[in-house]
Amino acid sequence: MEERLEESNYQQRNYNVVPITIALIMAGFLCMLNETLLNMALKNLMVQFSISANTVQWLSTGYMLIMGIAIPVSALLIQSFTTRQLFLTSVTIFLVGTVISGFSTAFSILLVGRLIQAIGTGILIPNIVNTLLIINPIEKRGKALGIFNLVMFCAPAIGPTLSGLIIQSLNWRWLFFIILPFSVISLALGYKFIENVTELTKPPIDFLSIVLSTIGFGGFIYGVSNIGSSYTYLIAAPIIISCIALAIFVLRQLHMSQPMLDMHPFKESMFSLGCILMIIMHMINFATMLILPMFLEGALGLSAFTAGLLMLPGGFINGIISPISGHLYDKFGPKALIIPGYAISTITFFLLSRFVSMSITIPVIIVLHCLSLVAVGLINTPVQTNSLNQLSPKYYPHGTAIMNTLQQIAGAFGTSLFVAIMSASQKKYLFAAGNPSNAKSQALSLVFGVKHAFTIETFVLVIALILSLFIANNAINKKSKSIKA
Repeated sequence: MEERLEESNYQQRNYNVVPITIALIMAGFLCMLNETLLNMALKNLMVQFSISANTVQWLSTGYMLIMGIAIPVSALLIQSFTTRQLFLTSVTIFLVGTVISGFSTAFSILLVGRLIQAIGTGILIPNIVNTLLIINPIEKRGKALGIFNLVMFCAPAIGPTLSGLIIQSLNWRWLFFIILPFSVISLALGYKFIENVTELTKPPIDFLSIVLSTIGFGGFIYGVSNIGSSYTYLIAAPIIISCIALAIFVLRQLHMSQPMLDMHPFKESMFSLGCILMIIMHMINFATMLILPMFLEGALGLSAFTAGLLMLPGGFINGIISPISGHLYDKFGPKALIIPGYAISTITFFLLSRFVSMSITIPVIIVLHCLSLVAVGLINTPVQTNSLNQLSPKYYPHGTAIMNTLQQIAGAFGTSLFVAIMSASQKKYLFAAGNPSNAKSQALSLVFGVKHAFTIETFVLVIALILSLFIANNAINKKSKSIKA
């Protein structure tokens, strides 16, 4: 009864929903676009700064690492500072990082700029989700989060194509210069329209929890990003240390009267199941966003711009499906979308694992990639909305921070794991081929590695499909009706 009243009180307040949503979505789009915007510029940066591939990858890995550290702290920030303060501060931090990156004269300065951008993004994204949960009534949240997820997946999909076009026409600095004016506009919109929607509890700052979460989440992402490295200690040591830190962190949160990141959301079985399904989906999706362009460029010999262009239709289709699936979730609940989504994804990756070859046609690749992102659209919004709807409003900041942190960890883990599987399979093929320096052998080894990675991804998706059968149907409709009653 108390939970229903608390939810009703949140919904009785009137917010200027449309302008707030526009300001939030624009800022989120810029930040998520930035996550993949440098993907096609890495080769240019290696040449300009005379650095290795392992070094330049830190522009992507470091971004995920800092987001993995910043997002867990966001639950504390959301309860300590107003919505406006957090929005304006996070966008300003992102803007500063963009300026530093655009005008950097050394790789170290560029990396610092990227990490500052990541801090802004890590603070902003959970604040966006939390704000959308509060300003939208429960029966409209699926649609609202569907629109937001359009940004979450469409923007990273556009990134490589836009990056390839800019690199082809200008230089890598324009990847940041183009974002600058839109960041300023986003800041102005936020200043004018963002309202304070959260109830501040101002919990005491527990510095030990911050240190433990930094070591735990940051160390884990750093460790898994080194999967495939010949130095085993770079994988094992960070992961072991991070697991110990996370265990202490969780125990500490459970015994604190005002925890930094409350673990109580995991008491809701549908929230916990939703987190698992979200992890699997992000593992597969982020890995595919890296593996597929590598196949297109390395095996089929396409240019970076062409490879990025071929992946663009899938991004647009996902952008269309996400808000539609949110609207359908509001009507039919999660089961009608999540199960078909994982079924489509499983079939698609099974077909990819069979069809990938030197003779595969471009239309087949585009169709299968589009189908994979149709599945993502059907899964992501219902899983996220259904999971967060299980919680009472006081747990929204914590549930949001948990899910966004797990997304970053899943993305880093999935990318590192499946790229390592692909690389190991390549090495195995070249060893058996007997002529590893031959260009055809190199291309065929990549095909063999990609097929193997997609095969393992198919098995993981089968597990997710089985787990999706246990999602409780129409939980949203039942809860919505009980609140209205």
